[in-house]
Amino acid sequence: MKKIALSALIATSLLATGCATHNVSQPTVPFAGTVDSQLKADMTVGEKISGESSETILFGLIKLGGSNKFADGVTYSGGGSAFGFSGFDPIASVKSAAAYDAVSKSGADVIIAPRYVVDVQDFGIYKAVKVKVDGYKGTIKSIR
Repeated sequence: MKKIALSALIATSLLATGCATHNVSQPTVPFAGTVDSQLKADMTVGEKISGESSETILFGLIKLGGSNKFADGVTYSGGGSAFGFSGFDPIASVKSAAAYDAVSKSGADVIIAPRYVVDVQDFGIYKAVKVKVDGYKGTIKSIR
């Protein structure tokens, strides 16, 4: 009986423990980029904007709760799924939802110099992911 109780105690303590990670994206080079296009955009950089999103991910695959609105057309680097596929990254969808939140609240066309703060509380079976993005409001005045 003592062996069963000890095994149950060990199993319960292993399931109850977890780990946490905290990631802050920070550009490592000065803000400079090149775009090779025949189009020219006249853009205005405005005030600081921010957005947030959170989600629970069960077994690294199943997303519970969270937003159903996302910003498309942005590639997030540095991620990847547990299976090694770069196409399926559940944390990237939380980043995309945070970007959508920032753009929709501010009326911006783009986020200039976005900085993502990702908090992941990993409990083995599930992860609680919280993302906050800060940047500057970018408004396109004209494209020629």
